Amino acid sequence: MTFKLLGKFLSLALALCFASGAMAQTNWPNQPIKIINPFPTGGTVDQISRLLQPHLQQALGQPIIVDSRSGASGSIGTGIAAKAPPDGYTWVMVFDTHGVNPSLYPNLPFDTLRDLTPVMQIGTGSMVVTAHASTPYKTFNDLVQAAKSKPGTIGYGTIGSGSMAHLAMTSLGNTLKVDWTHIPYKGGGPLATDGVAGHVPVTMATYALWAPHFAGGRLRPLAVTSSKRMPELPDVPTLQELGIDGFEAQAYWGLLGPAGIPASIVNRMNAEVAKALKLPAVQERLVQMGVAITSTSPQEFDRFIRNEIDKWGKVVKENNIKAGQ
Repeated sequence: MTFKLLGKFLSLALALCFASGAMAQTNWPNQPIKIINPFPTGGTVDQISRLLQPHLQQALGQPIIVDSRSGASGSIGTGIAAKAPPDGYTWVMVFDTHGVNPSLYPNLPFDTLRDLTPVMQIGTGSMVVTAHASTPYKTFNDLVQAAKSKPGTIGYGTIGSGSMAHLAMTSLGNTLKVDWTHIPYKGGGPLATDGVAGHVPVTMATYALWAPHFAGGRLRPLAVTSSKRMPELPDVPTLQELGIDGFEAQAYWGLLGPAGIPASIVNRMNAEVAKALKLPAVQERLVQMGVAITSTSPQEFDRFIRNEIDKWGKVVKENNIKAGQ
């Protein structure tokens, strides 16, 4: 074969490859789509994934499968998504641990920034410091005074090591000079079960997790982590109101896929999720959960993640926080 013929052959092969890739993008989606929930069933990540599920199915014309792959503060399921083919058929719904895990788990089997494609930050939410009704803690100050009188004896539960709640309570302990004990759970579902039953006396978690349980009186909200009082809990003070200047910690939920997904598919997925978030039934449910819809662009979510990694990485390092604490 002459060099001229070889050159024509290679050019034709390359053109066919590009055409095949373009055709795949044009035909997307033509098979079931998976959204990985990297936390146990029943938590807020699972709830939001399933809330969007039927609307995305209708818009995209394909089954949407919510696949729970929990463990290691969400990094196991996220790692599965990072290693999936970048064809638009595997996505992952992440929580606030996503920006902490790179510091908490230095040997992650994937690079949080290099191996994943941000699609959208769906929303943010305040967290609530909560005591079970069986405890004597009527106010946040009651909890602080009890913890100071018996250092290390009061335990608080969160969805896991390195979660926003864990780092927030660690920061609070440092500021207030309080020694309380972290009890990490493997996601919101297990934490909710033990929190409602009173097996863990104090918790910090999103309002979304506890919303169905406050009305029943089993749980007592003591303080919120937002800068302003929550409309859903108008009588519950912020930590800033309680004298902790500048304190604010917001949970968030967002969608990502593996690196290398064609921009046309990422933008389509972003657009369809954005449409779903505008539906009255979806908005009503998220409001009930205490989720403030943000519906960002992929670029905005990328910048947000980078900032979170830097911000909370410093807290992990300064407090020598390790996985499993």
